[in-house]
Amino acid sequence: MPAGEFVSPIPPPPDSAEEESWLWTRIKDEARRDAESEPALASYLYSTILSHSSLERSLSFHLGNKLCSSTLLSTLLYDLFLDTFSNDDALRSATVADLRAARFRDPACGSFSHCLLNYKGFLACQAHRVAHKLWTQSRRSLALALQSRISDVFAVDIHPAAKIGKGILFDHATGVVVGETAVIGNNVSILHQVTLGGTGKAGGDRHPKIGDGVLIGAGATILGNVKIGEGAKIGAGSVVLINVPPRTTAVGNPARLVKGKATPTELDEVPGVSMDHTSYIFDYVI
Repeated sequence: MPAGEFVSPIPPPPDSAEEESWLWTRIKDEARRDAESEPALASYLYSTILSHSSLERSLSFHLGNKLCSSTLLSTLLYDLFLDTFSNDDALRSATVADLRAARFRDPACGSFSHCLLNYKGFLACQAHRVAHKLWTQSRRSLALALQSRISDVFAVDIHPAAKIGKGILFDHATGVVVGETAVIGNNVSILHQVTLGGTGKAGGDRHPKIGDGVLIGAGATILGNVKIGEGAKIGAGSVVLINVPPRTTAVGNPARLVKGKATPTELDEVPGVSMDHTSYIFDYVI
């Protein structure tokens, strides 16, 4: 699309053929607008977004510069990220879904370009996707080295073996820990200081399985090979040690279902998308 041509503010349907192209054009338009309004950022926006021909090139460049060190060079990381994203349509589709998740679920996210450049939860998730790809290719030393850099730079520690779906929002993200055998479904939203961990030194399949559309509040801890059902909500600060049924709300330490196990309140929306953290509160009084 030529520079300056109108881009519809209404995105095409998710997973459509036009979605990635529409999003990249939108990101470039946002970057041009920001460069014009804030000249101090013009060089930065040019080098990270406007000088690149595609979303995967921009993201690879940005991640390479974020995660490099004196011995792990940015050029090496750029080539690694670009090769992985360019040759995997599913990874690029997940990146687009994650950008949409941040933009439309987080009221603090004013633009796609802001998410791409500044949301460390988004950046950590994209870098993890590459680390997971390396892990599945038996390039485990490199995957673990990348995990270490992600943890150092973004304060987000996700084992490269962990499986993560698409449409993921790590909101704020600081202190998120995801264990080796954890599985996170699609359209899940996770706040800061969340732990998906084990219960001790046991090996094997030992970490939580998070269903599609789940919302996990800040500071929640979910331990062991437990299942959080599709569309469930975990309240902030809760400690979950057993399975949580679909479309229910678990709160407290240890966590209990709102309205009890026998007749729990059933949610009529997808909390991972609605981001409604407090609908389970009925008679809160100070």
